[in-house]
Amino acid sequence: MTDLFDQKRSGTSITIERLSQRFGQNTVLDGIEVQLDAGQVLALLGPSGCGKTTLLKLIAGLLPVEKGQGRILLGDTLVAGDGHFAPPEARGLGMVFQDYALWPHMNVGRNVSFALEMRGMGRKQAMLRVAQALEIVGLKGYEARNPSSLSGGQQQRVALARAIVARPQVLLFDEPLSNLDRDLRESLCHEIGALLREMGTTAVYVTHDQEEAFALADRIAVMQGGHIRQLATPELLISEPASVLVAEFLKLGTLLEARHVPPSWHPLIAPVVNPQHLFIPQSALSFAHGQAANHDLSPETRQLLMSELRGEVVAQRFRHGRFITQVRTTAAPEGLVLATDARLQTGQIIDLALDWQRLRWLPQAA
Repeated sequence: MTDLFDQKRSGTSITIERLSQRFGQNTVLDGIEVQLDAGQVLALLGPSGCGKTTLLKLIAGLLPVEKGQGRILLGDTLVAGDGHFAPPEARGLGMVFQDYALWPHMNVGRNVSFALEMRGMGRKQAMLRVAQALEIVGLKGYEARNPSSLSGGQQQRVALARAIVARPQVLLFDEPLSNLDRDLRESLCHEIGALLREMGTTAVYVTHDQEEAFALADRIAVMQGGHIRQLATPELLISEPASVLVAEFLKLGTLLEARHVPPSWHPLIAPVVNPQHLFIPQSALSFAHGQAANHDLSPETRQLLMSELRGEVVAQRFRHGRFITQVRTTAAPEGLVLATDARLQTGQIIDLALDWQRLRWLPQAA
C-alpha cells in the first residue's frame, strides 16, 4: 500500500458540546452533544431540514459558532466557541461534496494537487502524492484527463482523491453519492468505507440514506428537528431504537399500539391517550414454514399469540438479497414486517415464529 497510509493513526477525536445554531427565529440545532473517538466514522442520518448539513458546516468552519452556543474540539484543540474560531484550512480537514466541486478549467492532476500547492509543497513531491491518491481511488494515470470527460462516479473519485491527498485528520462528506445511480452508490459506498478504515481517518458522513449510513458508520446519529434523537451503533439502532420516533424513521420493524400484560401483550383495538408502543424488529420474526409457531413461549403466551401470528401475506419487495414481507394478522391489521428468503404469494396464509426476547417497549419521543 502507498505511503498515504503510513500515518495509520492520523485521525483525531471530535468533541461537540451543547452546540446550537439559529437562523433568525428558526432554531436549526438545539444542544447537540457528540463524542467521536479518533478513527471512527459517524453518520448523520435524517430527513431534509433536520440540521445535519448545518452541523457538518459548523465542524468544517464554514459557519461560525455564535457566542454562548457551544463548543467544537478536534482532539484537544478548541476550534470553535468561547471566542475561538479556526478557519477551515487550519482544522486539518478534507471535504467531499454532493456536486463534486471540481474546477472545470483544471485537469484531474491539478484538481487533486491544488490543496498541496496552497500549502507550498514542491511540485515533484505533490505530483507523487497525487499519483498515490489517484491510485488509491482507482484512477491511476488519469492526471491529464479533463473532469468533463469523466463519468459521475469517476468525478466523485477525483473529489475523494483531492480530499485525502493532504492526509487530513478528519474527512467530512456531504451526501457525496446522492447524484449517482443505485449500483454506483453501492459500489462507491463500499469503497469509501474500506478506504476510511484503511487510512484510520476520523470521518463525519451526512446522508438521508440509511443503507449508506449502516454500511459505512461505526456510530449513527439519527437527527430530527435539530436534535440527535439517538446516537448508537448500527446494531443497537436495529435492535433497540430509543423511541417511537426513531423506530418510525428507520422502518426496520413493526410498531404496534399495545398493552403490556406480562408475560404477553394485547393489541389495542380502540385509540387511547398515550398508548404503549411495542417494537418488533424484522429479525424477531421468521416464516415458520408450516411448523408449529412459538413453541418456545410459555403456554399462556402461546395460547394468546397462536391465532394472532397466523396471517395473510399482503406484499413483498426484494431488497439486498431478501424478500421484505408484510403480513396482516389479528394483532397487526396494518401488517407485521419480516425478511425472508422465500417468495410468497399475495393472499397466502402463513405462520410466523416470534423471538419474544427481542421485542421492545418504547417510550414516546420527547
